[in-house]
Amino acid sequence: MAFDPTSYKLLSFDIYGTLIDWETGIYTSLLPLLSRLPPSSPHYPSTNTAPQIRHFLLTEYAKLEQSIQKAEPTLTYPNILTKIYIQLAASLSIPITEEEAHSFGMTIGTWPPFPDTVAAMQSLAKHYKLVVLSNVDKASFSRTLSGPLSGVKFDAIYTAEDIGSYKPDLQNFAYLADHAEKEFWVSKGEILKVAQSLYHDHVPAKRFGLRPSVWIRRMPGGEEALMGSRLEDVEGQVDLAATFGSLGEFAKAVEKAFGEA
Repeated sequence: MAFDPTSYKLLSFDIYGTLIDWETGIYTSLLPLLSRLPPSSPHYPSTNTAPQIRHFLLTEYAKLEQSIQKAEPTLTYPNILTKIYIQLAASLSIPITEEEAHSFGMTIGTWPPFPDTVAAMQSLAKHYKLVVLSNVDKASFSRTLSGPLSGVKFDAIYTAEDIGSYKPDLQNFAYLADHAEKEFWVSKGEILKVAQSLYHDHVPAKRFGLRPSVWIRRMPGGEEALMGSRLEDVEGQVDLAATFGSLGEFAKAVEKAFGEA
């Protein structure tokens, strides 16, 4: 069946990875740590290419994040980041201070948006309710909204702090469906999940029974995104209505569909 953007009333967005270039933000914030390695280390910056360094840091980050979120689902996201920094530094035998780790935990609001994000979201707001379903806490998202996402308005914001668990937990999707019904009179079948992460969003969206979702296949710096799984890794576990290379492409497709309708 062809994808029909006009058949939905509410778009549920992942933020970090879809609207915000979190990979670049995280990589940039972690990179100085490697400069403190001894030259003999296999991860010493001058003995690796930039793509190799990026791959190492982001894959290590993703593994630590998943482990900590599963073990401590009520821990706020800045504290998740702080623990990731501490554990990553320990694995590399790099001495750090608590202040350094805490500073990394507070970088969320500084991560940059993708260039097309604000204009695309303003366009989509003409046709749908826009709802956040994010793995961060309210304070961190507030800093993102007043900074990188200034100019974007959401109709509702549901965070892991509100829900008490992190995606891909299905409890987060149940919370979304329940509140969409109560607050906007939007049924489960009228919700469209729009996200970059296959692991955090598209796999659980199918498991929860949402309609086929839209994959925004972000490629930060022209490279395949490293966090959120590869399509070949989740074959049969996702149900994609459409795939777009950017949020801007998706917004144009929506404008075209509503124009024709």
